[in-house]
Amino acid sequence: MTRRSPLRALAALLATTALGAALAGGPPAAAADPGPSATAATGATAAARESGVGPRLTSFPAALLLSNLLPDLDPPGANDWTCRPSAAHPRPVVLVHGTVENRYDNWAQMAPDLAAAGYCVFALDYGSYTRTPYRGLSDIAASAQELSAYVDRVLAATGAAEVDLVGHSQGGMMPRYYLRFLGGADKVDQLIGLSSSNYGTTFFGVLPLVAALPGGEGLVGLAAPAIPQQRQGSDFLARLNQGGDTVPGVRYTVIQTLFDNVVTPYRNAFLKDPGVTNILLQSRCPLDQSDHLSISYSPNVVRLVKNRLDPSTARSLCVYSPPLL
Repeated sequence: MTRRSPLRALAALLATTALGAALAGGPPAAAADPGPSATAATGATAAARESGVGPRLTSFPAALLLSNLLPDLDPPGANDWTCRPSAAHPRPVVLVHGTVENRYDNWAQMAPDLAAAGYCVFALDYGSYTRTPYRGLSDIAASAQELSAYVDRVLAATGAAEVDLVGHSQGGMMPRYYLRFLGGADKVDQLIGLSSSNYGTTFFGVLPLVAALPGGEGLVGLAAPAIPQQRQGSDFLARLNQGGDTVPGVRYTVIQTLFDNVVTPYRNAFLKDPGVTNILLQSRCPLDQSDHLSISYSPNVVRLVKNRLDPSTARSLCVYSPPLL
């Protein structure tokens, strides 16, 4: 299997970041041909503004676009506080977004897919200083406190004894702080992480370079503490992983793509303790080309998540799924 070059992967990430920055101040200027993703997102804007619930979208760029226009959207199928878990699926599923993401752009496809399968689905935003679409930025320990309060709210509303957590990137790692230090292990049956930053990232050598510059990491941390905390070898991750990276009573799964262009090296996503299920996506589906930002939109990954949530319904799926660019 041929890996895509780091430069191409980095270009994909920078293109997405540029799109978000361009949209942060308001709707984009009209274009002669916005393309199918932009058309789908903008065509859904009026209805979403009325309901507060966004449409089901099947690509991260389209969901990013719409969440920039309407930063407080719920993903479809999520946050129905009247939902009561069934006997078949007794645990609500809480979706936890990644860094510089939000509950809508991360989960606009997976949330409705899980809801259609009969789960009570909930998705939170966390780690934000302002009402922008860019969240997951603040101190990770503080974000874990937000997750703790949210899980308590879900349990109280649904009457369930435990939840299952599904998280992307920081959202697959941050809950481990909640489980280890905030009593979350008593309230969570399993954590499923997608491209989780469990052992941090070098981001192709950029983050160590920033850390080596006088005051460089401190300046980044002033704006977004969660970014230097996810550097490979950071004090935060050293504390989180010290003495083992799991806690008793919780089941752990990590699903990672060979083409991760944010968590680098890609194996830093995997946990090391015995009993963890680490899945390299391409070992299950060589056709899947998902990268870091597109992994939660892969139908193969959605299927793997469903298989882990309820093994009695497990089946194989392998279809082509593209990278972000």
